[in-house]
Amino acid sequence: MWNKSPAVLGGVAAAVLCTSVQAEPTTYPLTIENCGQQVTFAKAPERTVALGQNSAEILLLLGLEDRMAATAFWPNKVLPELEAANSKVEVLTVEFPTLEAVLSKQPDFVPAMLVTLMGPDSKVAKREDFEGLGIPTYLSPSACTTTDTTTDAYGSRDKLWTMDLLYKEIDDLSRIFDVADRGQALIADFKAREAALRQEFAKKDNLTFLFWFSSPSPADDAYLGGGNGPSGYIADLLGGTNAIQTDAEWPTLGWEGIMAANPTVFVAAQVDRNRWDLDDAKTKVGFLTSDPTVSQMEAVKSGRIVVMSGAAMNPSIRTLYGAEELASQLKTLDLP
Repeated sequence: MWNKSPAVLGGVAAAVLCTSVQAEPTTYPLTIENCGQQVTFAKAPERTVALGQNSAEILLLLGLEDRMAATAFWPNKVLPELEAANSKVEVLTVEFPTLEAVLSKQPDFVPAMLVTLMGPDSKVAKREDFEGLGIPTYLSPSACTTTDTTTDAYGSRDKLWTMDLLYKEIDDLSRIFDVADRGQALIADFKAREAALRQEFAKKDNLTFLFWFSSPSPADDAYLGGGNGPSGYIADLLGGTNAIQTDAEWPTLGWEGIMAANPTVFVAAQVDRNRWDLDDAKTKVGFLTSDPTVSQMEAVKSGRIVVMSGAAMNPSIRTLYGAEELASQLKTLDLP
């Protein structure tokens, strides 16, 4: 039974009406190519442990909470419209889980959103850890399309991330669970919302965004959204560019460098995990507006500080939600 809240059900139902292609039912055994590996499913999974917020929320949006044994790694709270469904699924931890905790749930499928959760150098697990036990795995296409992961676990991008990688992920997961119609409806809904934002926001050469995820303390370098990552995609979608023009997915930069970037708009991420004081957006804004030096940045003096979910800075469904969050706030700003 596909149990959804009225808001989610209505949105996906509308998308179904707009989708001309009817997806075929899955035939098992199903073999898919994922990040250079062939993964075979004898049947639809029944005890999935989703590693990462994006993996979990895609499954919840597809109405698969009854097939989920547990989840882990949540930078932010679940989408409000998914709270009821998510309450039925155990959360192992909002941080990185242990392999032992994952295996204790006896999973028959483990999808992951980041290489730090399931990659060759992951401290949580490697794909072969599960494959040796006969447990199929899936790594987000967004995670395995980064390069140069030797110096930074998250890697770099030499071209702008797009929602196409996310659409492939939704399509793959929906076919694995034999709910391809739901997957196509969800993709259609996201494409329509993406197109609406592009139509609304014209390109402006002088509009730049700086995306601040968090910092251990004001004295430490800040973790920022990289130029070609999801933050760069959001900036592009809203007619601007990322003020941080690095290929690194998650660059760190001191405040002298941040001030030199001189963004038009400062984006303060709200991170709910509560690891550092500066995870909180209000604390970020308080620092920006009270620090004697940083407060003199033009974006800060002009009140061009906006707040967005930190989860949107990861390549995920939340990226589009984050763009919509910023879009509503941009309309209230006095942009140059």
